[in-house]
Amino acid sequence: MAAAPRRRGRGGPGGGRSWVAYLVAIVIIGLTVVPLLFVILGGFRTNPELNSDPAALVPKHWVWSNYGTVLTDPKFWRNIFNSVLIAVVATGIAVGVGSMAAYALSRYSFRGREAFYSFFTIGLLFPIGVAALPLFLLMHDLHMLEHWWGVAIPESAFSLPATIVILRPFMRAIPGEIEDAAMLDGAGRLGFFWRILLPLSRPALITVGILAFVTSWNAYLLPLLAFNDQNNFTLPLGVANFQTQYTQDTAKILAFTGLSMVPALAFLAIAERRIVGGLTGAVKG
Repeated sequence: MAAAPRRRGRGGPGGGRSWVAYLVAIVIIGLTVVPLLFVILGGFRTNPELNSDPAALVPKHWVWSNYGTVLTDPKFWRNIFNSVLIAVVATGIAVGVGSMAAYALSRYSFRGREAFYSFFTIGLLFPIGVAALPLFLLMHDLHMLEHWWGVAIPESAFSLPATIVILRPFMRAIPGEIEDAAMLDGAGRLGFFWRILLPLSRPALITVGILAFVTSWNAYLLPLLAFNDQNNFTLPLGVANFQTQYTQDTAKILAFTGLSMVPALAFLAIAERRIVGGLTGAVKG
């Protein structure tokens, strides 16, 4: 009789690697979560308590007035409105234009197609700081300063490389037989794009939409270049302005910073599975 295969014990090679992986994950989670908790819980503390024991995590006396002051500040809600408006427009432009470009690069054969795709791939490595001065001069010449669309359009342009790089392999993986069947049914190329390709690419479209939205939401340099009026400030600019205005009130600054993180964290927590699913499909494609 053949000997039954032996099971690996907890002390085997696989078990050791799993414990190391768990330990690394715990360390990474600690390094990520603890600073967030310090900021959020610090908003419930008083300035004397922060000065006497800055390393403490849990407040001795919970002070709700810091968050109440921020939530009743009209500038805070104005900053959120500006961020949402710019992020939605930038996301719509990036996904709309990027999906059309990815369609052409994935379903059409023409000279220079791969070079054109490589051009967008290189765009992933292009830092926005390098383009700060020429971009400011261009925005000034086009009278785009102090306008929300003057920030939304450049932000959508910087989101295009990631959008095309993710969408192109996803669209390319859709079988050509589906396109041939659509053509036989009378659908043109645009009909195939709108009625078939986009619905089948929905996971990837959601992924690139989420990435473009979060990128625009967290953008700081472009709004800083375009806006001087505080009524046009986005949330990242509002945080910086609030810190300058209340330099000595550390507890209130932590409360404002903690509230500014809540929308992005909630959005990412809800959309996490969508991002992973879309990226997985793009990699398989």
